[in-house]
Amino acid sequence: MSDCVFCKIVGHAIPASIVCEDADTLAFMDLGAVNPGHVLVAAKPHVENILGLDDALAASVFRTAARVARAVERAFGPPGISVYQANGAPAGQTVMHFHIHVVPRWPDDGMDLVWPVKNPPRATLEENAARLRAALGSA
Repeated sequence: MSDCVFCKIVGHAIPASIVCEDADTLAFMDLGAVNPGHVLVAAKPHVENILGLDDALAASVFRTAARVARAVERAFGPPGISVYQANGAPAGQTVMHFHIHVVPRWPDDGMDLVWPVKNPPRATLEENAARLRAALGSA
């Protein structure tokens, strides 16, 4: 896509601090890094979100994310690493090109991910699981 900033980075049309690259993925430093070592792993083809990934591309981006996470651990030695991926604006996605954040984490680094725990009853969980099993069967 001509107006997608990540497509431009993947195509080497604009500069980026590249960490690694293979046939399907490009990992590069996040300009809005939370902590040193914050890396974005992007799919090379323009795919808006996780729903557009086929199984092979999904495997490639998650394999690269795991490789980058191990490199972050070796290079920066954080006590934790968050792997974050958002789909759609309501989920916090700001660049509509599939990517995964690999973020080294330290205590009190200011990054929080919280959600209101609702503790649904087991019957509701079973009902939701049945709906998902049915959807998986129809995929």
